[in-house]
Amino acid sequence: MTVVTRFAPSPTGFLHIGGARTALFNYLYARHHGGTYKLRIEDTDRKRSTQEAIDAIMDGLSWLGLNGDGDILFQSSRADRHAEVAKALLDSGHAYRCYCSPEELEAMRGTMKEEGRKTPYNGYWRDRDPSEAPAGVDPVIRIKMPRDGGATTIKDLVQGDVTIENDQLDDFILLRADGTPTYMLSVVVDDHDMGVTHVIRGDDHLVNAFRQFHLFKAAGWDVPAFAHIPLIHGPDGAKLSKRHGALGVEQYREMGYLPETLKNYLLRLGWSHGDEEIISENQAIEWFDLDAVGRSPSRMDFQRLENLNGHYLREADPGRLADMIAPALGVDGDEGLKARLAAGMPGLTQRANTIPQLVDAARFYVERPRFPLENPKAAKLVAGEGPAVAKDFAETVLAGIENWTEATLHDALKNYVESKGIGFGKIGQPVRGALTGTNASPDLAQVMAVLGREETLARIDALPLNA
Repeated sequence: MTVVTRFAPSPTGFLHIGGARTALFNYLYARHHGGTYKLRIEDTDRKRSTQEAIDAIMDGLSWLGLNGDGDILFQSSRADRHAEVAKALLDSGHAYRCYCSPEELEAMRGTMKEEGRKTPYNGYWRDRDPSEAPAGVDPVIRIKMPRDGGATTIKDLVQGDVTIENDQLDDFILLRADGTPTYMLSVVVDDHDMGVTHVIRGDDHLVNAFRQFHLFKAAGWDVPAFAHIPLIHGPDGAKLSKRHGALGVEQYREMGYLPETLKNYLLRLGWSHGDEEIISENQAIEWFDLDAVGRSPSRMDFQRLENLNGHYLREADPGRLADMIAPALGVDGDEGLKARLAAGMPGLTQRANTIPQLVDAARFYVERPRFPLENPKAAKLVAGEGPAVAKDFAETVLAGIENWTEATLHDALKNYVESKGIGFGKIGQPVRGALTGTNASPDLAQVMAVLGREETLARIDALPLNA
């Protein structure tokens, strides 16, 4: 059997972080088993589905590298096929027409408890003769669910065996009176026609699985394996909501997280492989399976996410990061300055965990310090005799260096303090202030090497003696 999974979001909003994890688990399971991972847009709710939401979902999936295999299936384009299956179930005796009015259905809900029923609909038209149908009423088509008083058990690949009494399953609607299919029918027909073998989704769909199980059976189709993964909760254990912070994938991108960070974090949010925390995509594909998915909800830990992002920033290609931060620094079209940013990236990423932090850390590489410095701590570095020491170092040492490398500059700093009999701070502090305008920066030799000889000397020369 070739494994086929699917991610099937409803385009009524952004790509939720929980949805992104569901897509990731479907993708990894399919890749691990050498199968296929497909995308389906469940846009049958035409009033709430929007092109803007579809675009946002697809953009988020593309950013995460979770595009599906083959063409995307849009559920709304298959209404005729869904109706065809409903009518086939009607012909085979597995479904029936129901002519109940809204008022009659409301009355049934009112008497449900006193009649001892667990479902609102009492099956009024289930076994009635169609000749009794009222004139001028368009019926809905309902499925005949089990009425034998038994129970249904689903062998869930995450939750284990889950059982529900059949009297809790109602004869739900397959086709509305206007001929449009319901969500429950569309999902089952599409899963069958797409050849889906494993339905991996949030455990908020677990109850639906029992209805869908019987619909597969009624249609004479193989039932796919189900795997219902727990939802993601906020740090306080409550269901993840706006008050906990970002919910949509695009918000995490705007906050400065890398896609590889988010995938690694979501992977570990409910799935484990020993004590491994940092897991590459190749490792994830090799290791991922559903038996290691926990049954309890996972909690978001934003500090852990930020720390993980710091790791991936340090692992990322410097040129890629330079391209990412260049627009925020106003140098997107300047290849020379982007090259400088890329050269300085090894030192910059040691001081940042997110893209905005990286932007702040890198600013001095594209903007010369303006004196007097606004930062009080940095201003102290270029006060007193500091500027004179920095200028002396530039004139007597830096100006004569031909081989302008980080190693040479490191030796130049070391030799200068030794020859002058001073502490490193006497030269390091004013030079740092002159070059970066800050009191904290990457290693000075590295900064000078990245800025280059001309820019380094120009910045020190611009340092006012009375700063």
